[in-house]
Amino acid sequence: MNEKKLQQYAELLVKQGLRVLKGEEVWINASVDNAKFATIIVEECYKAGAKKVVVDWSSNDVSRLSYKYMKLSDLGKVAPYTIAKWKYASKKFPCKLWLDDDDPDAFKGINPQKIAKAGMKVRTKIKPYREAMDGRYKWCIAAIPSEKWAQKVFPKCSVEEAMEKLWEAIFFTCRVEESGTSENWDKHNAYLIEKRNLLTNLNLKYLEYKSKTGTDFKVELIKGCKWGAGVEETDTGKSFNPNLPTEEVFTSPLAKTGDGLLVATKPLSYEGQLIEDFSIRFEKGKAVEVKARKNQKTLEHMIKMDEGACQIGECALVPYTSPINESGILFYNTLFDENAVCHVALGIGFKELLPNGASMSMEEAQKAGINNSIIHVDFMIGSDDLSIVGIDENGKRIQLFKDGVWAI
Repeated sequence: MNEKKLQQYAELLVKQGLRVLKGEEVWINASVDNAKFATIIVEECYKAGAKKVVVDWSSNDVSRLSYKYMKLSDLGKVAPYTIAKWKYASKKFPCKLWLDDDDPDAFKGINPQKIAKAGMKVRTKIKPYREAMDGRYKWCIAAIPSEKWAQKVFPKCSVEEAMEKLWEAIFFTCRVEESGTSENWDKHNAYLIEKRNLLTNLNLKYLEYKSKTGTDFKVELIKGCKWGAGVEETDTGKSFNPNLPTEEVFTSPLAKTGDGLLVATKPLSYEGQLIEDFSIRFEKGKAVEVKARKNQKTLEHMIKMDEGACQIGECALVPYTSPINESGILFYNTLFDENAVCHVALGIGFKELLPNGASMSMEEAQKAGINNSIIHVDFMIGSDDLSIVGIDENGKRIQLFKDGVWAI
C-alpha cells in the first residue's frame, strides 16, 4: 500500500469532496472493516477546522443477519432516536461523507423482496427529512476497498493482491497522484463545468438515444432546468464535490415523459443483489416492461417501490473514453460504473437544478416537472456506438454524443 497516496486520498475527500470549513460538523458513514482509514479521515476533518466529527459504523455481516432473522414488520420500523437524528440533520445540515466498501454479493441468498420492502418502509419515513436537506448541505460519496469487494473485482488474485489492485484503481480513477492532486481536480472540475454550461445554454427540449445494443429512447427535458457536473453549491454558496470519482454531466428530464427501450451495458448492484443483462421499456414516461437474465424479480420490485420509481429522474452523459471505462475494470459498484459510461436513473430527480430549486418544496418541484420517489437508482447504457442527439425548441438537431464520446 502506498501510504503517501492513502494520505492524499484522505485529504482529497475532506478538502475537495466535502471542503470542510472551520466550525462545521461532519458525519461519516463507514464500515467497521475500514476503521483505520475512517480514523485518518476523522483527523483530516479536525485539521480542516471541523468542530465535531461523528462516525456511524456499519457491517454487511450484521445487516445480513438482521435481514435473515428479523420480521419484515420490525425491519421496516424506524426508531424514535433515528428520527430524532434525522430531525437534527434537517435543521443543522452537517457535512456528510459516505465511505462505500460494500460487497456486491453481500445479501446473496436473502429474499430480495424482503430487503426491498423493508427499505421502502424505512425510506418513506425518513423522506421528509431528506427532502428538507436537499440543496442545503455538503455531501460526498467515495469508496474504499473491502476484501470481499476486491475479490469480486479481481477473482484470480489473492486477498492481498486484490486489495492492492483495488486501491490502485481507486487512486487512478480519483486522480490521486503524488504531485498535483488538487491541481488535477481544479482542471477536471473546470472541464466538467464547461460542458454543463454549454448544455444548459443550448436550451434543449429533447434527448434522443440510439445504440446497436438495442437502446432507442427519447425523453423531454424541463424548460429552464440546468445541467449539473463537478462542483456543486448549497443554497448558501458552499461548494463541494458530491461524487469522487466523477465524470458525468447530468440533468433531470421532465417527469412522465420518455418512450422507447433502454438496454443496460453493465450489471447493477442493488440492495446487495446483482441485476445482470437487463433492459427497460418505457411508454409515456413509465417503465412498462423489464427483462433481466439475473434477478429480474428484484428489478420488477424496484420499479414498483412507489409511483415515481418507474420513471426517469436523471439523464447523465459520460464519454466511453472515461478513465474508469478505460481501466477495463468492472467495479460492480454504481459509484464507479455510473461514471464509466452514460447512464440514467430511475426515481427522484434533482430539484436543485431548477431555478431557485433549492428553496422549493418537493411539491413545488414536482409541479415544475421533477420526478419524485423514495429511490434514485442509476443504471448504465453507454456503449462505443451510442448516439445522443439534442433537439431544441425550434426542432434543430444537435449531435451531443457520437460513437460513445462527446461530439460538441
